[in-house]
Amino acid sequence: MRKFGQHFIIIFVLAFLYLPILILTFYSFTSSTIIGSVRGFSLDNYVTLFTEEALLSMMIGTVILAITVACLSVLLGTTGAIGAFYSKKKSRVALELANEIPIVNADVVTGFSVCILLIVLFNMNKETYIPLVIAQTALCVPFVYLSVTPRLKSMDPALYEAALDLGCSPAQALRKVVIPQIVPGIVSGFMTAITLSLDDYFIATYTKPATFDTISTYVVNATRGSQTKIKTALWALSALLFVAVVIAVVIMNINSEKEKEKA
Repeated sequence: MRKFGQHFIIIFVLAFLYLPILILTFYSFTSSTIIGSVRGFSLDNYVTLFTEEALLSMMIGTVILAITVACLSVLLGTTGAIGAFYSKKKSRVALELANEIPIVNADVVTGFSVCILLIVLFNMNKETYIPLVIAQTALCVPFVYLSVTPRLKSMDPALYEAALDLGCSPAQALRKVVIPQIVPGIVSGFMTAITLSLDDYFIATYTKPATFDTISTYVVNATRGSQTKIKTALWALSALLFVAVVIAVVIMNINSEKEKEKA
């Protein structure tokens, strides 16, 4: 009975997490216009997704934004994590505490705060995309910091000093010794930042240009409209995003296992 209960809980949790996504994926390959009404097999949703100009523009813009934000977040988050790791204990604790606050803080608070700071106080134009990039970077940096920090803590702190003793400059020691040790954490932080940027709604709503939509804002606006063709095409987009995430996670786990075997 105990084993049955354990298996039942595992199956229930997996079904709770993945069954809605699988249902949505199934309907993306049909000609149905509503969930619950099963019709014939069709690829029209995927054709619409890659032929509708508004959808293509939205997807390309969102991907460019996500990559830009992820690169900036990795640069700032990795630099902050390395700086905190080699700082004194009091400074490190203060930095870790400051890093945790944006994570716990609600996205709507972050978005509204950045909106007031950059757009209202500094009179920055939203059409420049700068407020949107800054706001999403502020959201993602703490998560990159958290991804890199465990790798630094698992690294031998004497490696950096040894590289200096062997003739490396601080920059060379950082580039040739520290960075290679934390690459998995950097990659994980990069992927997390991309996911957060793609998923963000509240911050983008407050800071994006009026003529630009991310995937999240576009989906919310589309579900309120009456364009059934666009709504069902978004089912296909959701399915593709899910598959992309699964592939990325599998690749990261395979690489992690290979590194463990080499070690």
